[in-house]
Amino acid sequence: MKKVLIPVTNHPTLGSTEQPNGTYAPELTHVVAILNAHNIGFDIASLAGGEVPLYGTDIEDDQVNSDVLSNPDFMDKVNNTQVISKLDIESYAAIFYPGGFGLLNDLAEDKVMASLAAKHYESGGIIAAVCHGPAALLPITLSSGELLLADKKVTSFTREEEVDFGTIEDIPFLLEESLTRKAAQFNKVQPWQSFVIEDDRLITGQNPASAHAVGELLVSKIAR
Repeated sequence: MKKVLIPVTNHPTLGSTEQPNGTYAPELTHVVAILNAHNIGFDIASLAGGEVPLYGTDIEDDQVNSDVLSNPDFMDKVNNTQVISKLDIESYAAIFYPGGFGLLNDLAEDKVMASLAAKHYESGGIIAAVCHGPAALLPITLSSGELLLADKKVTSFTREEEVDFGTIEDIPFLLEESLTRKAAQFNKVQPWQSFVIEDDRLITGQNPASAHAVGELLVSKIAR
Protein backbone atom coordinates (compact mmCIF):
# COMPACT_ATOMS: atom_id res chain seq x y z
CA MET A 1 0.00 0.00 0.00
CA LYS A 2 1.19 3.49 -0.80
CA LYS A 3 2.11 5.79 2.07
CA VAL A 4 0.98 9.18 3.34
CA LEU A 5 3.30 12.16 2.99
CA ILE A 6 3.25 14.55 5.95
CA PRO A 7 4.90 17.91 5.13
CA VAL A 8 5.73 19.95 8.25
CA THR A 9 7.24 23.35 8.95
CA ASN A 10 10.85 24.23 9.71
CA HIS A 11 9.82 27.60 11.19
CA PRO A 12 10.40 27.40 14.99
CA THR A 13 8.49 30.42 16.32
CA LEU A 14 5.10 32.11 16.33
CA GLY A 15 5.43 34.53 13.42
CA SER A 16 8.36 36.90 13.99
CA THR A 17 8.15 36.58 17.77
CA GLU A 18 10.51 34.51 19.89
CA GLN A 19 7.72 32.27 21.20
CA PRO A 20 8.59 28.60 20.50
CA ASN A 21 6.29 27.07 17.92
CA GLY A 22 6.42 24.90 14.81
CA THR A 23 3.99 22.02 14.23
CA TYR A 24 1.30 21.47 16.85
CA ALA A 25 2.08 17.94 18.02
CA PRO A 26 -1.48 16.66 18.74
CA GLU A 27 -2.64 17.45 15.22
CA LEU A 28 0.21 15.31 13.93
CA THR A 29 0.15 12.53 16.52
CA HIS A 30 -3.59 11.89 16.48
CA VAL A 31 -3.55 11.34 12.72
CA VAL A 32 -0.39 9.24 12.93
CA ALA A 33 -2.08 7.05 15.57
CA ILE A 34 -4.93 6.39 13.14
CA LEU A 35 -2.51 5.62 10.30
CA ASN A 36 -0.64 3.21 12.57
CA ALA A 37 -3.87 1.50 13.62
CA HIS A 38 -4.65 0.82 9.94
CA ASN A 39 -1.08 -0.21 9.03
CA ILE A 40 -0.66 2.74 6.68
CA GLY A 41 2.92 3.95 6.39
CA PHE A 42 3.95 7.59 6.35
CA ASP A 43 6.95 9.83 5.75
CA ILE A 44 7.54 13.21 7.38
CA ALA A 45 9.22 15.86 5.24
CA SER A 46 10.11 19.53 5.41
CA LEU A 47 11.59 22.16 3.11
CA ALA A 48 15.01 22.09 4.76
CA GLY A 49 14.93 18.51 6.03
CA GLY A 50 16.40 17.36 9.32
CA GLU A 51 14.98 17.99 12.79
CA VAL A 52 11.76 20.01 12.92
CA PRO A 53 10.15 21.94 15.79
CA LEU A 54 7.10 20.59 17.62
CA TYR A 55 5.08 22.24 20.38
CA GLY A 56 2.21 20.88 22.44
CA THR A 57 4.30 17.87 23.38
CA ASP A 58 3.44 17.95 27.09
CA ILE A 59 -0.34 18.28 27.07
CA GLU A 60 -1.97 16.61 30.07
CA ASP A 61 -4.67 13.97 29.57
CA ASP A 62 -3.74 13.33 25.92
CA GLN A 63 -2.58 9.73 26.00
CA VAL A 64 -2.61 9.42 22.21
CA ASN A 65 -0.20 12.33 21.92
CA SER A 66 2.06 10.91 24.65
CA ASP A 67 2.09 7.41 23.18
CA VAL A 68 3.03 8.52 19.67
CA LEU A 69 5.69 10.94 20.94
CA SER A 70 7.26 8.11 22.96
CA ASN A 71 7.60 5.93 19.86
CA PRO A 72 11.30 5.89 18.79
CA ASP A 73 10.46 5.27 15.13
CA PHE A 74 8.13 8.27 15.05
CA MET A 75 10.66 10.55 16.74
CA ASP A 76 13.36 9.39 14.33
CA LYS A 77 11.18 10.63 11.49
CA VAL A 78 10.62 13.97 13.27
CA ASN A 79 14.34 14.40 13.95
CA ASN A 80 15.38 13.38 10.43
CA THR A 81 12.69 14.69 8.10
CA GLN A 82 13.14 14.12 4.39
CA VAL A 83 13.79 17.06 2.09
CA ILE A 84 10.64 17.94 0.17
CA SER A 85 12.42 18.78 -3.08
CA LYS A 86 13.89 15.25 -3.22
CA LEU A 87 10.61 13.37 -2.80
CA ASP A 88 9.03 11.03 -5.32
CA ILE A 89 5.46 12.28 -5.02
CA GLU A 90 4.14 9.29 -6.98
CA SER A 91 5.00 7.07 -4.00
CA TYR A 92 2.17 8.53 -1.93
CA ALA A 93 -1.56 7.89 -1.80
CA ALA A 94 -2.23 11.05 0.19
CA ILE A 95 -0.72 14.23 1.60
CA PHE A 96 -1.58 15.38 5.12
CA TYR A 97 -0.70 18.85 6.44
CA PRO A 98 -0.89 19.12 10.26
CA GLY A 99 -1.28 22.58 11.70
CA GLY A 100 0.83 24.78 13.91
CA PHE A 101 1.61 28.46 13.44
CA GLY A 102 5.06 27.83 11.96
CA LEU A 103 3.56 26.67 8.69
CA LEU A 104 2.25 30.19 8.04
CA ASN A 105 5.87 31.28 7.51
CA ASP A 106 7.02 28.67 5.00
CA LEU A 107 4.65 26.09 3.48
CA ALA A 108 1.92 28.72 3.10
CA GLU A 109 3.89 30.32 0.26
CA ASP A 110 6.30 27.61 -0.89
CA LYS A 111 6.02 26.78 -4.59
CA VAL A 112 8.06 23.56 -4.52
CA MET A 113 5.69 21.67 -2.24
CA ALA A 114 2.73 23.35 -3.92
CA SER A 115 3.87 22.01 -7.29
CA LEU A 116 4.25 18.49 -5.92
CA ALA A 117 0.81 18.72 -4.30
CA ALA A 118 -0.77 19.87 -7.57
CA LYS A 119 0.80 16.94 -9.45
CA HIS A 120 -0.37 14.58 -6.71
CA TYR A 121 -3.96 15.85 -6.77
CA GLU A 122 -4.21 15.81 -10.55
CA SER A 123 -3.01 12.20 -10.51
CA GLY A 124 -5.92 11.20 -8.29
CA GLY A 125 -4.26 11.72 -4.91
CA ILE A 126 -5.90 12.82 -1.67
CA ILE A 127 -4.98 15.97 0.25
CA ALA A 128 -5.92 16.56 3.90
CA ALA A 129 -5.13 19.41 6.28
CA VAL A 130 -6.19 20.53 9.74
CA CYS A 131 -6.23 23.80 11.71
CA HIS A 132 -3.48 26.00 10.17
CA GLY A 133 -2.52 23.18 7.80
CA PRO A 134 -4.87 24.49 5.08
CA ALA A 135 -2.49 27.44 4.70
CA ALA A 136 -0.35 25.09 2.61
CA LEU A 137 -3.23 24.83 0.14
CA LEU A 138 -3.07 28.53 -0.74
CA PRO A 139 -0.24 28.34 -3.32
CA ILE A 140 -1.33 25.07 -5.00
CA THR A 141 -1.95 25.86 -8.67
CA LEU A 142 -3.16 23.18 -11.07
CA SER A 143 -1.88 22.68 -14.63
CA SER A 144 -4.91 24.61 -15.89
CA GLY A 145 -3.61 27.69 -14.10
CA GLU A 146 -6.50 27.56 -11.64
CA LEU A 147 -5.93 27.39 -7.91
CA LEU A 148 -6.81 24.06 -6.29
CA LEU A 149 -9.08 26.02 -3.94
CA ALA A 150 -10.94 27.84 -6.71
CA ASP A 151 -13.84 25.37 -6.71
CA LYS A 152 -13.45 23.91 -3.23
CA LYS A 153 -15.26 24.26 0.09
CA VAL A 154 -12.83 24.42 3.01
CA THR A 155 -12.42 25.20 6.69
CA SER A 156 -9.50 26.08 8.98
CA PHE A 157 -8.62 27.72 12.29
CA THR A 158 -10.88 30.75 12.51
CA ARG A 159 -10.56 34.37 13.46
CA GLU A 160 -12.56 33.73 16.63
CA GLU A 161 -10.18 30.95 17.62
CA GLU A 162 -7.14 33.16 16.98
CA VAL A 163 -8.67 35.76 19.30
CA ASP A 164 -9.50 33.16 21.94
CA PHE A 165 -6.00 31.71 21.74
CA GLY A 166 -4.36 35.12 22.00
CA THR A 167 -2.45 34.89 18.72
CA ILE A 168 -4.38 37.33 16.55
CA GLU A 169 -1.72 40.05 16.91
CA ASP A 170 1.28 37.79 16.21
CA ILE A 171 0.31 35.68 13.21
CA PRO A 172 1.77 36.64 9.80
CA PHE A 173 -1.72 36.65 8.27
CA LEU A 174 -5.26 35.60 9.13
CA LEU A 175 -5.84 32.22 7.52
CA GLU A 176 -9.63 32.40 7.48
CA GLU A 177 -9.46 35.65 5.50
CA SER A 178 -6.96 34.25 2.98
CA LEU A 179 -8.97 31.09 2.41
CA THR A 180 -12.20 33.07 2.08
CA ARG A 181 -10.62 35.07 -0.74
CA LYS A 182 -9.22 32.07 -2.64
CA ALA A 183 -11.63 29.21 -1.99
CA ALA A 184 -15.09 28.80 -3.44
CA GLN A 185 -16.54 28.70 0.06
CA PHE A 186 -15.27 28.89 3.65
CA ASN A 187 -17.36 27.29 6.39
CA LYS A 188 -16.92 27.09 10.15
CA VAL A 189 -18.70 26.20 13.38
CA GLN A 190 -18.43 27.55 16.91
CA PRO A 191 -14.83 27.76 18.18
CA TRP A 192 -13.11 24.58 19.35
CA GLN A 193 -15.76 22.15 18.08
CA SER A 194 -14.77 19.35 15.73
CA PHE A 195 -15.65 20.24 12.14
CA VAL A 196 -14.47 18.63 8.91
CA ILE A 197 -15.27 19.33 5.26
CA GLU A 198 -14.79 16.81 2.46
CA ASP A 199 -14.86 18.19 -1.08
CA ASP A 200 -13.90 15.63 -3.73
CA ARG A 201 -10.39 14.48 -2.66
CA LEU A 202 -9.74 17.44 -0.36
CA ILE A 203 -10.30 17.15 3.40
CA THR A 204 -9.99 20.09 5.80
CA GLY A 205 -10.54 20.33 9.56
CA GLN A 206 -11.15 23.48 11.56
CA ASN A 207 -9.04 23.08 14.71
CA PRO A 208 -7.13 20.62 16.95
CA ALA A 209 -10.39 18.97 18.00
CA SER A 210 -10.92 18.05 14.34
CA ALA A 211 -7.66 16.10 13.89
CA HIS A 212 -9.13 12.71 14.78
CA ALA A 213 -12.03 13.11 12.36
CA VAL A 214 -9.65 14.25 9.61
CA GLY A 215 -7.51 11.16 10.20
CA GLU A 216 -10.48 8.81 10.10
CA LEU A 217 -11.82 10.33 6.88
CA LEU A 218 -8.35 10.27 5.32
CA VAL A 219 -7.98 6.55 6.04
CA SER A 220 -11.44 5.79 4.70
CA LYS A 221 -10.65 7.56 1.42
CA ILE A 222 -7.31 5.78 1.05
CA ALA A 223 -9.10 2.46 1.51
CA ARG A 224 -11.69 3.13 -1.22
